[in-house]
This record gives sequence, structure tokens and C-alpha cells, in this order.
Amino acid sequence: MEFQPLPQGVHPNTSEPAMEPMASEPSVLKGTAFADLVLQGPEPPSLWNDLAGILRKAFHWRGADKRFTLSMCIMSILQGLFPILNWGKSYSLKFFQNDLMAGLTLTSLSIPQSIGYATLAKLDPQYGLYTSVVPPLVYAVMGTSREMAIGPVAIVSLLLSSMIQKIVDPAVDPVSYRKMVFTVTFLTGVFQFAFGLFRLGFLVDFLSHAAIVGFMGGAAIVIGLQQLKGLLGLSHFTNNTDVVSVTKAVWVSVHETWHPENVFIGCSFFMFILAMRFIGRKNKKLCWVSAIAPVLSVALSTLVVYVTRADKHGVKIIQNVNSGINASSVNQIDLKRGYVAESAKIALICAVIALTEAFAVGRSFSAINGYRLDGNKEMVAMGFMNIAGSLSSCYVATGSFSRTAVNFAAGCKTTVSNIVMAATVMVALELLTKLLYYTPVSILASIVLSALPGLINVQEVCFLWKVDKMDFLTCVGSFLGVLFGSVEIGLSVALGVSFAKIIIQSIRPQVQILGRLPGTDVFCSIKQYPVVCQIPTVLTIRIETSFLCFINASFIREKIIGWVTEKREAFRSVVLDMSNVVNMDTSGIAALEELHKELAFLGIQMAIARPGWQVTHKMKVARLVDGVGEGWFFLTVGEAVEACLANKASISLEC
Repeated sequence: MEFQPLPQGVHPNTSEPAMEPMASEPSVLKGTAFADLVLQGPEPPSLWNDLAGILRKAFHWRGADKRFTLSMCIMSILQGLFPILNWGKSYSLKFFQNDLMAGLTLTSLSIPQSIGYATLAKLDPQYGLYTSVVPPLVYAVMGTSREMAIGPVAIVSLLLSSMIQKIVDPAVDPVSYRKMVFTVTFLTGVFQFAFGLFRLGFLVDFLSHAAIVGFMGGAAIVIGLQQLKGLLGLSHFTNNTDVVSVTKAVWVSVHETWHPENVFIGCSFFMFILAMRFIGRKNKKLCWVSAIAPVLSVALSTLVVYVTRADKHGVKIIQNVNSGINASSVNQIDLKRGYVAESAKIALICAVIALTEAFAVGRSFSAINGYRLDGNKEMVAMGFMNIAGSLSSCYVATGSFSRTAVNFAAGCKTTVSNIVMAATVMVALELLTKLLYYTPVSILASIVLSALPGLINVQEVCFLWKVDKMDFLTCVGSFLGVLFGSVEIGLSVALGVSFAKIIIQSIRPQVQILGRLPGTDVFCSIKQYPVVCQIPTVLTIRIETSFLCFINASFIREKIIGWVTEKREAFRSVVLDMSNVVNMDTSGIAALEELHKELAFLGIQMAIARPGWQVTHKMKVARLVDGVGEGWFFLTVGEAVEACLANKASISLEC
């Protein structure tokens, strides 16, 4: 393949104007004319403009209207905050029938799960039911997911109990423990609302998918081990969550007096729930069977204990469940005592984990139904519902995958199913709590255990191993940290490995030598595409980093100089493809200046192709453009290579 030199009068360094080519001539001049655009573009938006744009998006929910008025602004904000104002106009009786059946089906699963998760959070059973009333009502008018079922979940319940009990022991001081739970819930809502208001959803992404998979798996096992206390009917159990402490506690307890009736009741109904779930999955028409299995288990086990008086023979029961709807907890939120800093730390972790789980649930089902979930509105809705919940005796709520799956399978159409569920739970709080006196604790443990298999994703772990070993390491680190350390250690390990991965890739980015694909103007990596041809006298390099900065600039410069010095006599020009470099700092500019000086000392010309908007602006401000020469900045790699060939030899070279 031949490379044609540029015609006379169009050399990039010449001061003479380029002449227009004849119609029959190759359009080489056009490329050079286009190259001038690299340095003649407008200045990029400033940091202040970017921040102002973020604030405009935060406070203007819809696009600006030509006939902008105050009333339209208010209506736009209200419709943004309350999506029910949009879809409520087209709501029909048929939709309500579907939502009514879905809500009633959802209640049958929500009531026993809420009681079980409250015990996991080391709260009285009624607080789990409270959390299934106010947060779902708030989300119903503010949320954008049609299928998501709101309430307490296992992971967040574990997070609260494992972290707060290190500060306040619920067994010694249950009142202070409860106050701290409500304070953490309030601050969780504040964080979530702030994330949505200021478009800070990217903070949730700091927990990578691999980290979440490992964390969920480890937390599921920890939750399962914690349920051994209820399943075995133990009176004394460790507050630690790591597997070693729990195993020791179980080993010590089984050598003391314990009652196998608890194990029999728990395991029997655990198998019953799993069997009903299997039937529901095999036959979609019987999906309601798996939904009512938990509440049916509670009813049957309570009846058996009451009839046989098994509580007199060692079967532990939950006893009193306070009746009545949510009481106000405004006075229990304490932002003045010395625990505010600890509460804020716990709240931040809970906010991120709750949002991560809710997004995973919401996006899964919105993709099935073909609509888009608005992440920022979701965060605002989650924040409002947890703030409102903290003021009404609720703890942190979020979207539950198991309940959302039941809601979806039952045919819900809108968030009205959450309203139906909340109303039904309120009725249960008023009328049915006394019937729960004889409910065995082991049945609550079996209900929690039955929800855990969905949190352990072995297939995804195998996928991570095949695709990305570093992600697999993140997953395993998070899993082992939760299992053998604590929830905080697991999250810290996950974040540490994730950031280490980012830092390693930033410190040592890929720097590729490019070659031309025969017969084209396309330049590709010579390692990835062995068929390409490297230009003999021109070293063409692509920098594979979006930010050329202090952490990687020296590494990139030394690598390029190393390649040049290896074949010092072979190369006459170096072309830098900077299409992937979005931005750079002063260290990056200094590295390019040093690289240019070292190459010039060796008699090698440096050319820069396809620099980004911010990069071009900063090179002009730093006068690097003057040092390299305005004529050595190009719009494409092909133009840069042709100019280098024309400058040095003006000969045709075989590729």
C-alpha cells in the first residue's frame, strides 16, 4: 500500500495559504483545512457553567417553556415530585381491580416478613408492620416504579442492628436503641433526598456490581446464622455477626437446655414455604400460592401452638404485639446528643445500600415492562418516605425484590397496590395483632430464611470469574469480609478493592502502538489487530486514559521515550492519538512539554491528533501549542501521519 505525500504548498508548517484542489485531484487539502478546526474551536464550558447546569436540572423538573409562568413552574415541580399527578389522569377501574388483587396478595407476604425483619433489626414486631404502612403510602405518590413493593428488607435490617448495637445495646437500653434507629432512619432519608436533589446518584455507583453480589451473598449467610437463635429457641446468643462468633454461640447453646419442638416447627414450615414457592414457579397461574404461604404458615403455626399449649413446653412465642396504627416518633429523633456523628455514618451506609437494592429491583422490572426509571426522582421519593417514616415509628424502608416479584406476578399496574397493602396492614394493626400472641418465634425465623436464597447468586459469581478476575476478587473480598468480619468490614473491603482497581488502571493506563489497516485510513492497535501495518519512520501511539494527570503522566512519557530510544534511528516522527483523553491537569501538560523537548533533542517531530475540547483549550492556555507548533495538531491520525511523511522524506513508503 502506498502513502502519498501532501502536495506542494500545503505543508502544515508553511505560512502560505493552502490552495483548493482540483475536482479530479485527491482531497488531501480538505484534511489539512479540517485540521485548523482543532485549534479554532470555541472555549469549552467552565466549571461554573457545569455546576450551574447541575443546579438548573435539580430545580427545573421539565424543560423550559417559551411561555414560562410562575403557575407553570409550580405545576412542573409538583408533577416532577408527584408522578401520580401524571398517570392518575388516565387511571381506570380495570387498573384498580388489578392493583387491588395485587395489593391483597402482597399483604399476605408483607405482614409475616415485616414481623420477621423487625426481629432481625432487634425491634418489637409492630415496628416492622409500621414500616409497611407510611413509606409505601409516600412512595405511591412520589415513586416512578409501577411494580416496586416498599417495606423493610433483610439487608437493611441487618445493617441497622449490627452497627447500632455496637453503640447502644438493645437488650440493656431498648429505648435509646429505638431512638437511635429512628435518628438513623431520618438521616438516611435526608441523605437520599440530597442525592436526588443535587443529582448525586453516581455515589451509589461506588459500590460496584461485583461488590454488591459478594456483599449480598455474605449478608444472606450472616442473616441465616442469626436466625438460628429463633429456630433453635435459644435464650442467649451473641450480638456479633461474623460466622466464627455465631458458630461458637450455637455450639455453647446446644450443650445447654433447648427444646427441639422449636426446630421441628421452624423446619416444617420452612419446607412448606419452599414447596409452595416451587409450585408457584412451575405454574404461573398459581403464583398466589407462594405469596400466601408465609401468612398461612403464621396462621397454622399459631393455631397449633394455641391448641396444644406448646408454649408451656418450651416453644418460644412472640407474645405481645402492640395494636394501633403508627404512633408519632418526632420526639424520639435525637440530633443533639453525642451519637449524631455515628448515626450519620450508619445512615450514609444504609442510604447507599437501600438505594442500590431499590435501583436493582426497580430497573429489573421497568426493563421488563418497557419504561424508564428516573433514578433522581427515585432517590427523592426514597428520601421523603424515610423522613416521613422516621417521624411515624418506622425504620429504614426500601424496595424488596421478593415482594416486588409477587406484586408483579399478581398483575399490579401502578403504585396503588402499595396503597392497598398499606391500608390492609393498618387494618391488621388495629384488629389482628392480638391473634399473634401465640405465634412461634421459629416461624418468623423460617420466613426470613425462606427469603435468603434469592440473595445468593452463584451463577453471577461464576460469570465474574470468567469475565473479569479483578471483579471476582472484589466479590470474594466483600463476601469474606462480611462473613468473617462484619458488615462494615465487608463494605470496606469491597470499596477498597474497587478503588484499588481504579487506581491501578489510572496509574498504568494502556498505551498502544498503532498501525494502518491496509487500504484504509483506519489506525488500530498492532497487538489487537496483527494484520495492520506499522509505518516504518512514524511511531503512532494512542493514549488509553480519559484523564492525563499527575498519577499517570510520568508513566506515559517514560513508556513513549522507552519505545523511541529502543529504535532511535528508525523513527523520525511520533504521532500521539489523544482521542481518548477527555481532560488533563498541569502535570499532564508538563509531561507533554518534557516529551516534546526530549523528542526534539533526538531530532524527532511530535504531532498530536484528535485532542479533546478541554485538552485543546488547556494546551493553548499553557502555550504548549506554540511550543509544538500550530501546524502539528490534526483532526485525524491519518492526516498527522501523512504530514509527518511529507515533512521528513516526501517519498512513498510501502506498508
